Amino acid sequence: MTSVSHTSRYLPSDKMAALISDHYQLIQVMSRFGIPLGFGDKSVEQTCRENSVDCETFLTVVNFVLDGFANYEAAPEVSIESLLHYLRQSHIYFLEYFLPAIRRKLLEGMPLRTDDVSFLIIKFFDEYMREVRTHMEYEEKTVFTYVRSLIEGEERSDYKVSTYSDHHDQVGSKLKELKNLIIKYCPESTDSNMLNDALYDIFRCEEELESHCHVEDCLLVPAIVRLEKNSRSAS
Repeated sequence: MTSVSHTSRYLPSDKMAALISDHYQLIQVMSRFGIPLGFGDKSVEQTCRENSVDCETFLTVVNFVLDGFANYEAAPEVSIESLLHYLRQSHIYFLEYFLPAIRRKLLEGMPLRTDDVSFLIIKFFDEYMREVRTHMEYEEKTVFTYVRSLIEGEERSDYKVSTYSDHHDQVGSKLKELKNLIIKYCPESTDSNMLNDALYDIFRCEEELESHCHVEDCLLVPAIVRLEKNSRSAS
């Protein structure tokens, strides 16, 4: 998701429709929190309450994304439950919708031949999809399970958040190589409109994955650190 800097932060009293009208990129943030369209002129606070979404966490993510990930030297308190829901829905979006949709556009935009670069492009993209899936499954099965155990008061000595930080690569970076393959070496016989559409989505996917990683690094990790400290204090 493209980060758009703005001078004032959104507040609970602001109209939810204004957020979307001002920054269409927030449609995905809203969707991943489970907030459907059709909220009329209701405020952010009203809309969040009616959809059982923690308003403070929602606005923290909204303002964090729009600030370009700046001004968060000390991450604010957030609802870890709400943040985990947001991140899980992000995983579903990338793995079940966005990445498969890009693959379909690539296949529709260029004839697949084993003797030209089209085969290499699809092969590279499939490998990339597997890498993203592996990364996100690791988060689901290991990191999120660990967080759940901390929330439930279970003592865990087999894992620490520093392990997650070390493991957490910027998964969007490898898309640069794929973009270069398409831009510089795409086959001559292509559906230009479809292939350009796929390329546009790849650029957008790179931005959204970067945003996703920043939310994890700058909001989730500090929240896990607080949980670990609270767990040690209670023991």
